[in-house]
Amino acid sequence: MKERSEPRFPYRLLLDADISPEVARVARALGLDAISVYDCGRSELRDEEQLRLAAADGRIFVTRNRNDFLRWTAEFARMGEAHGGVLIVSRSIASIRPEPLAY
Repeated sequence: MKERSEPRFPYRLLLDADISPEVARVARALGLDAISVYDCGRSELRDEEQLRLAAADGRIFVTRNRNDFLRWTAEFARMGEAHGGVLIVSRSIASIRPEPLAY
């Protein structure tokens, strides 16, 4: 069997405080590079600080907080500030089960 030279999902993820840290654990077990703001002691930071740190770490910020992060994304673009991207998770996906979010 030939070894794969690229990871299954080559992106690095940082999960917001509104997503269970268990999702990051399940995602890592699936081979994804995912951490939670709880894992790195950042759960109390403001939204814009989370985005800055995610960008500095080369991570996409994953959140359920659609409206605020759409606004922050536009604001970062307006200011020309570094941004690693935002992945908005639908609130229709149950937050009590981490597997659907991790997949």
